[in-house]
Amino acid sequence: MKEYDALKQLVEAAADDVAKAEGGNKAAGTRVRKSMQDIKNAAQEVRKKILEVRSAEGSGSPDKPTAAT
Repeated sequence: MKEYDALKQLVEAAADDVAKAEGGNKAAGTRVRKSMQDIKNAAQEVRKKILEVRSAEGSGSPDKPTAAT
């Protein structure tokens, strides 16, 4: 699934900046925060694609929130 591959690439691309940010590099921290927003959006696209696949298979209704246990 291309959406999942894009998500993995974003995570891998952020790894160097995460290490730099942990070392105190403020510019890297800013890049990490931007990357995390991109990762969040990419993860949402993966969720949408999974729901589309499931709906196309006719396996039932979309996710419904459930009570937390």
